[in-house]
Amino acid sequence: MTLPINQILQGDCVEILNRLPEKSVDLIFADPPYNLQLSHDLWRPNMTKVDAVTDSWDKFDSFAAYDAFTRAWLGACRRVLKDTGTIWVIGSYHNIYRVGSILMDLGYWVLNDVLWIKKNGMPHFKGVRFANAHETLIWAKKQQAGRYTFNYHAMKQLNGGKQMRSDWVIPICSGAERIKVNGAKAHSTQKPEALLYRVIVSSSNPGDVVLDPFFGTGTTGAVAKRLGRQWIGIERDPFYYEVAQKRIEKVQTEPLPDFPNGKRGIKRVAFRKVMEAGLVHEGQALYFQGNRDRAAQVNGVGRLLYEGYEGSIHQIGRLAQGSGTCNGWEHWYFEAEDGTLKPIDVLREQIRAKAGRSDG
Repeated sequence: MTLPINQILQGDCVEILNRLPEKSVDLIFADPPYNLQLSHDLWRPNMTKVDAVTDSWDKFDSFAAYDAFTRAWLGACRRVLKDTGTIWVIGSYHNIYRVGSILMDLGYWVLNDVLWIKKNGMPHFKGVRFANAHETLIWAKKQQAGRYTFNYHAMKQLNGGKQMRSDWVIPICSGAERIKVNGAKAHSTQKPEALLYRVIVSSSNPGDVVLDPFFGTGTTGAVAKRLGRQWIGIERDPFYYEVAQKRIEKVQTEPLPDFPNGKRGIKRVAFRKVMEAGLVHEGQALYFQGNRDRAAQVNGVGRLLYEGYEGSIHQIGRLAQGSGTCNGWEHWYFEAEDGTLKPIDVLREQIRAKAGRSDG
């Protein structure tokens, strides 16, 4: 079977996964049944009924039956996942610990668990437990050894220039985003596009193949298409299949955000090279975070002198900062010809631009 790119495949996910080419998928996002084990209706204090997950696809006869189901689809996913690929699985406290154990038993290597903190989650009406305000995503690669995709700098940019943490505060799917048919929710557990946006941007690249074995109303496919990825959806329910098909047909691929690539794939430039190019000279003052009262002096070998210490732009940056890591390129400033202070990273980019022209 050739890889059915940008298609929804209708049927049992394990059967279909077993027909797909081995090692053909870059990223998998799985939102399996949670096995919530709801035995009765839920009511609010005002005696209105809670629209809970009571679908037949979420019901299993026993934990053993659920574990066997989980082992089957996770094993089938591992077969189609490239050696450099990763998988995300989302769940609640009802199932995520069982899923995590089976993941590890099958040879997957867990990279992170991420909390999706629901900004507008449902309260606990009976008041006998904590309000369940989050779900857990497990991010794992196929095996312990080997490369995988993580767009660290893209996630940092999405987080306002700060390192992205593993707690993601995102509202549940509601309002215009919630797909309805004849006034009723099309799917009881539709995930917000913002959640899939982070998953896909963080762990895939444009053109990669993203697969969702529990496609539902097609959130994974819609976001993947918008971000310029290829996608494959597997869905056994004819109703969800039709809803997802119509939804994705309306999606347009958008211009990709200008995410920085970070250090990978970019030519490294030593500070000494900036000196050799005549852009910085011995004895010149550099100012920490643009503060003229916190000056270091460049010595003849491309190191900084500051308060009796000598070191690299990063080491002396950490010293001036007081603690933590420090990217000296961003924190040390030089005085430009117009008298303004600019980060020395500007000079590094000049070196890279010149190298690019000579290479071309």
